[in-house]
Amino acid sequence: MPHTLMHKGCSLAYTLRGDGPPVLLMQGVGCQGDAWLPQVDDLAADYRCLTFDNRGMGQSQPVGAPLSIEQMAEDARALIDAQGWGSVHVVGHSMGGLVALYLALAARQRVASLALLCTLARGHDVAPLSWRMFWLGLGTVLGTRQMRRRAFLNLILPPGALAQEDPEALAARLADLFGHDLADSPPITSKQLAALRAGNALPRLGELAGVPTLVISAEHDPIAPPRLGRMLADGIPGARYVEMAGASHAAPITCPTEVNALLREHLTGANACIRRAGLG
Repeated sequence: MPHTLMHKGCSLAYTLRGDGPPVLLMQGVGCQGDAWLPQVDDLAADYRCLTFDNRGMGQSQPVGAPLSIEQMAEDARALIDAQGWGSVHVVGHSMGGLVALYLALAARQRVASLALLCTLARGHDVAPLSWRMFWLGLGTVLGTRQMRRRAFLNLILPPGALAQEDPEALAARLADLFGHDLADSPPITSKQLAALRAGNALPRLGELAGVPTLVISAEHDPIAPPRLGRMLADGIPGARYVEMAGASHAAPITCPTEVNALLREHLTGANACIRRAGLG
């Protein structure tokens, strides 16, 4: 059932599902909270899952305060506070991963663990320029609507994936998760990208030592390539790094079984650490 929380000029739209230890899931650029449905449908059997539309995206309107990674992390903290949760497991994809890092750095005691998917620690590194990235990016803004949808799919799926799919049918299914036609970019996208590129948690990653952390990268991700995931994991003492073979940026949607298994393993281990600490 949808809920709203007014915070800093924006009515943040969020959804709660399931029972158990709380898990906050944060999305990336141009995605609504429902893009986490492949994870929530699984995790909600054992966890209390909170997903939300980022400020200015989907039902979280108006933008209100100036957009920044710091502001989005503050929004996430406000949602945690509204539930009365002392601490929460935090899962972030793409831009949501950088927001998760800022949240953990600002309020470490509120973050029980981190799961960082297809993301990076320094926003300036996103989508490193290559001929492939140039043509894929160009294709998402030029041409017919059908061409733009296909280009977007090629941007987030591994090479050759569309040879086994009906691109239009797949684009329609993903539109329900993303919250918009893949031929279009939501108006907030440019501001989200600017906020992402301005964010940089890299110099402070060492401060997260002791926070159970899982970093997942995808082999064919042109937006947050594996080398950026490895850099992120290397910066957090004790972090676990996993690279998903054959996957790309949309791995949580296209490979939910594998991603959900990794998340469950991570959450189970983090909860065990919390119990041990409580006993100590």
